[in-house]
Amino acid sequence: MALKGMIEPFADRMLVKTGISFGLGSYGYDMRLSEDFKLLKTVSDGSGGGHPLILDPKNCGPADFESVKSESCVIPAGSFVLGRSLEYFRLPRDIIVLSTGKSTYARCGVIVNVTPLEPEWQGHVTICIANTGPLPVKIYAREGISQLVFLGAGEVCQVSYADKAGKYQAQKEITHSRT
Repeated sequence: MALKGMIEPFADRMLVKTGISFGLGSYGYDMRLSEDFKLLKTVSDGSGGGHPLILDPKNCGPADFESVKSESCVIPAGSFVLGRSLEYFRLPRDIIVLSTGKSTYARCGVIVNVTPLEPEWQGHVTICIANTGPLPVKIYAREGISQLVFLGAGEVCQVSYADKAGKYQAQKEITHSRT
Protein backbone atom coordinates (compact mmCIF):
# COMPACT_ATOMS: atom_id res chain seq x y z
CA MET A 1 0.00 0.00 0.00
CA ALA A 2 1.52 3.33 -1.03
CA LEU A 3 0.73 6.02 1.51
CA LYS A 4 2.43 8.76 -0.46
CA GLY A 5 -0.34 10.70 -2.18
CA MET A 6 -2.74 9.97 0.69
CA ILE A 7 -0.82 12.19 3.12
CA GLU A 8 0.43 15.75 2.57
CA PRO A 9 3.04 16.69 3.66
CA PHE A 10 4.48 13.17 3.70
CA ALA A 11 7.55 12.07 5.69
CA ASP A 12 8.83 8.90 3.99
CA ARG A 13 10.63 7.64 7.08
CA MET A 14 10.34 7.96 10.87
CA LEU A 15 11.88 11.27 11.84
CA VAL A 16 13.05 12.33 15.26
CA LYS A 17 14.51 15.80 15.30
CA THR A 18 14.70 16.89 18.93
CA GLY A 19 11.22 15.86 19.96
CA ILE A 20 8.57 13.21 19.45
CA SER A 21 8.89 11.08 16.31
CA PHE A 22 6.64 11.33 13.26
CA GLY A 23 6.44 9.95 9.74
CA LEU A 24 6.33 6.55 8.09
CA GLY A 25 6.93 3.61 10.42
CA SER A 26 7.01 -0.17 10.00
CA TYR A 27 3.23 -0.60 9.85
CA GLY A 28 1.74 2.85 9.97
CA TYR A 29 2.26 6.57 9.96
CA ASP A 30 2.77 8.87 12.95
CA MET A 31 0.88 12.09 12.27
CA ARG A 32 1.91 15.44 13.71
CA LEU A 33 -0.02 18.03 15.63
CA SER A 34 -0.42 21.48 14.06
CA GLU A 35 -0.01 24.67 16.09
CA ASP A 36 -3.80 25.23 16.16
CA PHE A 37 -5.52 24.42 19.44
CA LYS A 38 -8.99 24.89 20.93
CA LEU A 39 -8.86 25.21 24.71
CA LEU A 40 -11.95 24.65 26.81
CA LYS A 41 -12.99 27.90 28.46
CA THR A 42 -13.02 27.98 32.23
CA VAL A 43 -16.12 26.72 34.00
CA SER A 44 -18.78 29.32 34.61
CA ASP A 45 -19.34 30.51 38.18
CA GLY A 46 -22.73 31.93 37.26
CA SER A 47 -21.36 35.41 36.53
CA GLY A 48 -21.76 35.02 32.77
CA GLY A 49 -18.18 34.06 31.90
CA GLY A 50 -16.83 30.68 30.82
CA HIS A 51 -18.75 27.75 29.39
CA PRO A 52 -21.81 25.94 30.77
CA LEU A 53 -21.30 23.43 33.57
CA ILE A 54 -22.23 20.61 31.17
CA LEU A 55 -20.82 20.09 27.68
CA ASP A 56 -23.54 18.85 25.36
CA PRO A 57 -22.25 17.14 22.18
CA LYS A 58 -25.48 18.22 20.44
CA ASN A 59 -24.83 21.85 21.36
CA CYS A 60 -21.09 22.32 21.77
CA GLY A 61 -19.29 24.82 19.63
CA PRO A 62 -16.96 27.78 19.28
CA ALA A 63 -18.44 29.62 22.27
CA ASP A 64 -17.14 26.87 24.57
CA PHE A 65 -13.54 27.09 23.33
CA GLU A 66 -10.75 29.60 22.95
CA SER A 67 -8.66 29.40 19.75
CA VAL A 68 -4.89 29.47 20.28
CA LYS A 69 -1.99 29.24 17.82
CA SER A 70 1.20 28.16 19.61
CA GLU A 71 4.33 25.99 19.47
CA SER A 72 3.00 24.09 22.49
CA CYS A 73 -0.09 23.81 24.64
CA VAL A 74 -0.55 22.99 28.32
CA ILE A 75 -3.54 20.78 29.10
CA PRO A 76 -4.81 21.27 32.67
CA ALA A 77 -5.18 18.19 34.86
CA GLY A 78 -8.44 16.36 34.13
CA SER A 79 -9.20 18.44 31.03
CA PHE A 80 -8.73 18.25 27.27
CA VAL A 81 -7.95 20.32 24.20
CA LEU A 82 -8.84 19.94 20.56
CA GLY A 83 -6.07 19.99 17.99
CA ARG A 84 -5.70 19.16 14.33
CA SER A 85 -3.26 17.19 12.28
CA LEU A 86 -0.53 19.01 10.42
CA GLU A 87 -1.05 16.53 7.58
CA TYR A 88 -3.98 16.53 5.16
CA PHE A 89 -5.36 13.07 4.32
CA ARG A 90 -7.06 11.76 1.14
CA LEU A 91 -8.18 8.16 1.56
CA PRO A 92 -9.03 5.82 -1.29
CA ARG A 93 -12.23 3.80 -1.35
CA ASP A 94 -10.57 0.59 -0.09
CA ILE A 95 -8.74 1.94 3.01
CA ILE A 96 -9.89 2.67 6.57
CA VAL A 97 -7.56 4.19 9.18
CA LEU A 98 -7.46 3.60 12.94
CA SER A 99 -5.54 5.80 15.38
CA THR A 100 -3.83 5.22 18.69
CA GLY A 101 -1.94 7.67 20.90
CA LYS A 102 1.84 7.76 21.09
CA SER A 103 3.43 6.03 24.07
CA THR A 104 5.49 9.11 25.02
CA TYR A 105 2.28 10.99 25.82
CA ALA A 106 0.48 7.94 27.24
CA ARG A 107 3.21 7.68 29.88
CA CYS A 108 2.17 11.17 31.05
CA GLY A 109 -1.54 10.27 31.27
CA VAL A 110 -2.45 11.75 27.88
CA ILE A 111 -5.06 9.94 25.81
CA VAL A 112 -5.50 10.78 22.13
CA ASN A 113 -8.91 10.16 20.57
CA VAL A 114 -9.50 10.14 16.83
CA THR A 115 -12.47 8.39 15.27
CA PRO A 116 -11.75 6.05 12.33
CA LEU A 117 -10.91 7.77 9.06
CA GLU A 118 -13.39 6.21 6.65
CA PRO A 119 -12.89 5.27 2.99
CA GLU A 120 -12.85 8.38 0.74
CA TRP A 121 -12.69 10.76 3.71
CA GLN A 122 -10.33 13.69 3.28
CA GLY A 123 -9.21 16.58 5.43
CA HIS A 124 -7.16 17.57 8.43
CA VAL A 125 -7.94 15.33 11.40
CA THR A 126 -9.58 16.95 14.44
CA ILE A 127 -7.94 15.38 17.49
CA CYS A 128 -9.19 15.26 21.10
CA ILE A 129 -6.24 15.21 23.51
CA ALA A 130 -7.21 14.43 27.12
CA ASN A 131 -5.05 14.76 30.22
CA THR A 132 -6.21 12.07 32.64
CA GLY A 133 -3.44 12.79 35.14
CA PRO A 134 -3.27 14.95 38.30
CA LEU A 135 -0.79 17.48 36.82
CA PRO A 136 -0.85 19.75 33.75
CA VAL A 137 0.81 18.23 30.66
CA LYS A 138 2.56 20.05 27.82
CA ILE A 139 2.05 18.91 24.21
CA TYR A 140 4.05 20.08 21.20
CA ALA A 141 3.12 21.35 17.74
CA ARG A 142 4.83 19.87 14.66
CA GLU A 143 5.71 16.69 16.55
CA GLY A 144 4.10 13.24 16.58
CA ILE A 145 0.76 12.90 18.38
CA SER A 146 -0.81 9.67 17.11
CA GLN A 147 0.07 6.51 15.19
CA LEU A 148 -2.24 5.71 12.30
CA VAL A 149 -2.77 2.16 11.08
CA PHE A 150 -4.03 1.81 7.50
CA LEU A 151 -6.21 -1.23 6.84
CA GLY A 152 -6.75 -2.29 3.24
CA ALA A 153 -9.91 -4.11 2.19
CA GLY A 154 -10.10 -6.97 -0.30
CA GLU A 155 -12.66 -4.96 -2.25
CA VAL A 156 -13.95 -1.39 -2.24
CA CYS A 157 -16.73 -0.43 0.17
CA GLN A 158 -20.30 -0.12 -1.07
CA VAL A 159 -20.85 3.30 0.51
CA SER A 160 -17.92 5.61 1.25
CA TYR A 161 -17.74 8.73 3.40
CA ALA A 162 -17.85 10.82 0.22
CA ASP A 163 -20.97 8.95 -0.96
CA LYS A 164 -22.70 9.81 2.33
CA ALA A 165 -21.64 13.47 1.97
CA GLY A 166 -20.23 13.21 5.50
CA LYS A 167 -20.44 16.35 7.65
CA TYR A 168 -16.70 16.42 8.38
CA GLN A 169 -15.54 15.98 4.77
CA ALA A 170 -12.63 18.20 3.64
CA GLN A 171 -12.27 19.99 6.99
CA LYS A 172 -9.33 22.35 7.09
CA GLU A 173 -9.71 23.67 10.64
CA ILE A 174 -10.49 22.14 14.01
CA THR A 175 -14.15 21.22 13.59
CA HIS A 176 -16.62 21.26 16.48
CA SER A 177 -19.43 18.73 16.89
CA ARG A 178 -22.02 18.91 14.14
CA THR A 179 -25.47 17.40 14.64
